[in-house]
Amino acid sequence: MDLYGYWRSAATYRVRVALNLKGIGVHEIPIDLDKGEQDAPYFRAINPQGAVPALVEPGLPPLTQSLALLEYLEELHPHPALLPADPRGRARVRSLAAGIAADSHPLIVPRVRNYLMQREGFDATRWKAWQTQWFGEGLRTLEARLTTEPGTGKFCHGDMPTFADLCLMSCVIGVRVFKLDIGPTPTVDRIATACDELEAFARAHPKLQAGAPT
Repeated sequence: MDLYGYWRSAATYRVRVALNLKGIGVHEIPIDLDKGEQDAPYFRAINPQGAVPALVEPGLPPLTQSLALLEYLEELHPHPALLPADPRGRARVRSLAAGIAADSHPLIVPRVRNYLMQREGFDATRWKAWQTQWFGEGLRTLEARLTTEPGTGKFCHGDMPTFADLCLMSCVIGVRVFKLDIGPTPTVDRIATACDELEAFARAHPKLQAGAPT
């Protein structure tokens, strides 16, 4: 099983954590998004969107999109479960995860940054303001839900990590790396600390991946 990813890709990070939690070994192949390797013909043949992650198994078509990959891994290796057993709990976890992965994260990916820099005259200051806005809105929305909804426990849902925690941490790490001030999010911070203590999250950290700056 090959996983095409990039060391600082938040979407790849989510899949790495899931693989670690489930004890699934993969061969990760780096695609340097900053150098434009996602536009190479061989990778466009794998994913015409030119985005990571992409999961490739021998003799099977590639799979893409982090949430779809999480669902696939959950069905392939159901233990430990990263979705609750009850339908309503599963829907809540999927909703929390999608709030980050489908709403907030797409606004701060490299192709959006490149467009804004090249076409809209953004400089580093305007780009940081853009990141602060959309990282912040995503995590503040998550904070409001996690603080008020009864399903929240040690983690986003109950006392074991789920898809929601993988997505939460992919956003939290971005805020940390880029040193963004998004205001107070105490519940998010508490859950992030619980995730930090798990080896599966620690080993998936972007700075520990191939290609990361030393």
